[in-house]
Amino acid sequence: MKRNAGPLHDLRVFDLTRILAGPTCTQILGDLGADVIKVERPGSGDDTRNFAPPFIKDDHGKDTGESAYFCSSNRNKRSITLDLTPPDGQDLARRLIATCDILVENFKVGGLAKYGLSYEQIKADCPKLIYCSITGFGQTGPYATRPGYDVLIQAMGGFMSVTGAADGGPQKGGVPIGDIIAGLYATIAINAALRHREVTGEGQYIDIGMLDTQVATLTIMGLNYLATGEAPKRLGNAHPNIVPYESFATADGNIILAVGNDAQFQRFCEFAGVPELASDDRFRTNGARVRNRDDLIGRLVPIVAGHPSRHWLDGLEALNVSCGPINTIDQVFADPQVKARGMEIEMDHPETGDAPVRLIASPIRMSATPASHRYPPPTLGQHTDEVMEEILGLDEKDLADLRQRSVI
Repeated sequence: MKRNAGPLHDLRVFDLTRILAGPTCTQILGDLGADVIKVERPGSGDDTRNFAPPFIKDDHGKDTGESAYFCSSNRNKRSITLDLTPPDGQDLARRLIATCDILVENFKVGGLAKYGLSYEQIKADCPKLIYCSITGFGQTGPYATRPGYDVLIQAMGGFMSVTGAADGGPQKGGVPIGDIIAGLYATIAINAALRHREVTGEGQYIDIGMLDTQVATLTIMGLNYLATGEAPKRLGNAHPNIVPYESFATADGNIILAVGNDAQFQRFCEFAGVPELASDDRFRTNGARVRNRDDLIGRLVPIVAGHPSRHWLDGLEALNVSCGPINTIDQVFADPQVKARGMEIEMDHPETGDAPVRLIASPIRMSATPASHRYPPPTLGQHTDEVMEEILGLDEKDLADLRQRSVI
């Protein structure tokens, strides 16, 4: 096992998650130094191993059979295969859990009880265990037993209703935001529970519902509704409370203009050659600009379109007016700031030969206990023997017997 001096370096995670919300959480824990034991079904593994193409490539440019989707959220984990159906598999799971600090799972509500692995069934034997369940709708309420998928959560949680063009239909996010946000909230809750355990010596149960976390991300849109009783409408790339704060077409492309205060608006107007707009009572303050949004944007559209993107990007940056390009994904990874921050990493992978697998780095920067990238996304069951020998002391004969009976 590779050791790391990260903030969670002495902790072990029993990872019973699959797809994206749970794996996002456990990857972050792994990046912070935890020893994450990812438990997968023998023969098939995490569903996302089959969410492909694309696959990562080997050193000959050929597909490896390892999906890019799986690799996106399973770094810094050791994969074991374990069938939870037979009693021997359940016994091995309980023995491994007894050595762990954290258990994260995203089975349907009650799904682990039939294996004797629900929180209520194991908490007496593992009183210090932090047990986190991530489901679509949480453990209680009328929807608790329903399966939850990202696009469904985006729809039911209101996110789609405020995403998309003003004159178009509702749109989901370009990335699975419902899954990702749930994974982030789960990670935050687990770290808070670790602090509680440090103080009290007690573990606890954490119930994360994706619909809950999606509702929490409504933030300003949610509060705009609660403050007025009126459901916000889609504004495309515009901001509901700040103007101008949206995308504009230039003479040769598109940019984002994000004028955050009245002083920036004045500087923008001077650079744009329309200083009179900044002193116009209809536009002088942000509140006035919000109330007269259509009139102002109608005036700005032809002005911005009269010059190429570089004119605005260079000129407004020099004046400390927030403005930026709308990058494609390839442009993101070529961006000098992204490169300087090391947001793309390369790791050796057992299936890629001499060609490393390219991954997105952890964005967490800590001065004393930095995040690290120790393990590439594992192949199915890659670490089964290693984990069983290291943690449970099983020998080759034990492992051969378990494998012959398809327990591992």
